[in-house]
Amino acid sequence: MKRLFIFLGFGFLTASMAVSQTKRPLQLDDMFTIQRVSDPQLSPDGKTVAYVVTVADKAANKTNSDVWLVPTPGGTASQLTNSPKHDRHPRWSPDGKSILFESNRNGSYQLYLIDVATGQTKQLTTISTEASGAIWSPDGKRIAFLSTVFPEFSDKPFAEADALNKAKQESRDNSNVKARLFTKLLYRHWDSWVEDKRQHMFVMNADGSNPRNVTPGDRDGSPTSSTFSAGDEYDFSPDGKELAYTATPVPVHEEAWSTNHDIYTVHLETGERKQVTTNPAADGYPRYSPDGKYLAYRAQSRTGFEADRWQLMLMDRATGKSSSITQKFDTNVDAFTWSADSKTLYAAAEEKANTPLWSISIDGTIKKVIDRATNHDENISADGKMLVFTHQTLTHPVEIYSANADGSNMRQVTDVNDGLYTHIEESEIENVWFDGASKVNVQMWIVKPPFFDAKKKYPLVYMVHGGPQGAWGNAWSYRWNPALWAAQGYVVALPNPRGSTGFGQKFTDEISRDWGGKVITDLMNGVAYLEKLPYIDKTKMAAAGASYGGYVMNWFNGHTDKFKTLVCHDGVYNFHSMYGTTEEVWFDEWDHGIPWETKDFDKFSPHKYAKNFKTPTLIIHNELDFRVPPTEGMQLFTALQRKGIKSKFLYFPDEGHWVLKPGNSELWHKTVFEWLAEYLK
Repeated sequence: MKRLFIFLGFGFLTASMAVSQTKRPLQLDDMFTIQRVSDPQLSPDGKTVAYVVTVADKAANKTNSDVWLVPTPGGTASQLTNSPKHDRHPRWSPDGKSILFESNRNGSYQLYLIDVATGQTKQLTTISTEASGAIWSPDGKRIAFLSTVFPEFSDKPFAEADALNKAKQESRDNSNVKARLFTKLLYRHWDSWVEDKRQHMFVMNADGSNPRNVTPGDRDGSPTSSTFSAGDEYDFSPDGKELAYTATPVPVHEEAWSTNHDIYTVHLETGERKQVTTNPAADGYPRYSPDGKYLAYRAQSRTGFEADRWQLMLMDRATGKSSSITQKFDTNVDAFTWSADSKTLYAAAEEKANTPLWSISIDGTIKKVIDRATNHDENISADGKMLVFTHQTLTHPVEIYSANADGSNMRQVTDVNDGLYTHIEESEIENVWFDGASKVNVQMWIVKPPFFDAKKKYPLVYMVHGGPQGAWGNAWSYRWNPALWAAQGYVVALPNPRGSTGFGQKFTDEISRDWGGKVITDLMNGVAYLEKLPYIDKTKMAAAGASYGGYVMNWFNGHTDKFKTLVCHDGVYNFHSMYGTTEEVWFDEWDHGIPWETKDFDKFSPHKYAKNFKTPTLIIHNELDFRVPPTEGMQLFTALQRKGIKSKFLYFPDEGHWVLKPGNSELWHKTVFEWLAEYLK
């Protein structure tokens, strides 16, 4: 951000210079010192926020999470839990006296209850298949949670089913034969082997007694893909008699290529389950209005398209009729929450690379409440007067903020990382627009090095985001952090070309079946825009990207010599092998088609242009990446090595699509920065 200084005399100027000299650029070690704030939960009386703080242990290559409390006006925070592992997902009891949370402090993830006043903690579950994602019924008498079980035992009484689950898992774990036998797709997901298990909903009494499976059968009672989840995908009715939940597609043998998630309800006394949505595309995130009149949920319109616009739907529970109250709101509605009077919902939704908070009345009136930056995890107080939410930017990590319900009087509640930031000179951020394909406006962030001098020339790193239906938002990241890259002495550019979200659904749609078309024109026009800036050194430009961004690196390699080097993380290289080995087949079929049915299926596949490759490339790929399997990176490395092009292959056997472990992240960053320095400095 540009700063305006007014100097009142020489004494002030000297003092300002002294302060600036004490500051330094962001450093890699800071990424492991910064404490990660998440999941704010406002107490029923509105006086306190419970939240999670995660800290990195680089030496042990792991993280640790604990639950903290802070008064809503801000002030001194207190640590509520203190285990050496993960305490997370805090949820206040309706009376505000205790907090329910999940923890692996004793090995497996189980549910615990802590008295807020005394700190006395009680373990509620000992289920062999673990427990997570717990929520309260409004009357505080019941708790719902998730557990991943073998479905063939799921209709048996709890104790018997739990014993059978435990015996079967122990038999597998202790066997010398580690073979797996599959009969349908989606046998592995993201970074884990599914092993024919199902994620089911359980309900128990508040004291942990009488747990029972309320979604038995060979079907998930909550989405296993984050693509179709906005958080806790289930909710108790206000009277506590019913649970609404999001179920995965049927027939189950089609779930790898179907997006047809539906909302069901289960009556907690009779066990009767009822399908309440019949939309052939995805429905999810059900939330009852406090007065019980409505069931609100998110829905897409086009079957098979994971990046279709999520609309906010309102179902009249008396008639069963649903209608969209965001039909003219051309962006995705994320997680939302009801006001206590059942007249308004508050939601996060992208808008041109920021994520404001919005109020959406049941008559469809939409107002922007919190503007700029990236805001999520909204809570509304019981009296409807106060919002609590997370707030972050490209240059500053998440902190918790509050504001009046109309967005006024926005103020910072937590200051977890403020002490560190008194010593860091933040990068200057510029928000620019340029003409893409067909003269369509394309947005781009430019992140400048700390202590930027417009009279100098700087190397450029051009970052391409993944998805491809995603965006470079005004948000912090611990994986691809533009501020940290800029602190290495580079100008970092983050374009949002065709396919990016937050710029209208038509803009998002225009990348499907066209990965090497308009989006590439957008990206190259962005490069041309940057080359005209007086502070860019056109002779020292690099590009980097992951997933679809990695695909673009491979496309660049076969189609342009603008860049001195490329960094390709988990990038798609060969459309045929990608289709045959990825797990969520619906994505590939929407964006490329079916190989044996689609003409020119591989028209935009980078492997077809390997003969043109000439740019030195750093390749990073991970063994547990089941989305873009490591064979994509291996094929690329083989082609580059065989052609005699300088290349390195960094391989992590214990990471998935992202590099999450602190020690691994440190190696990732050091390898990338050393590679870039070789070509740009």
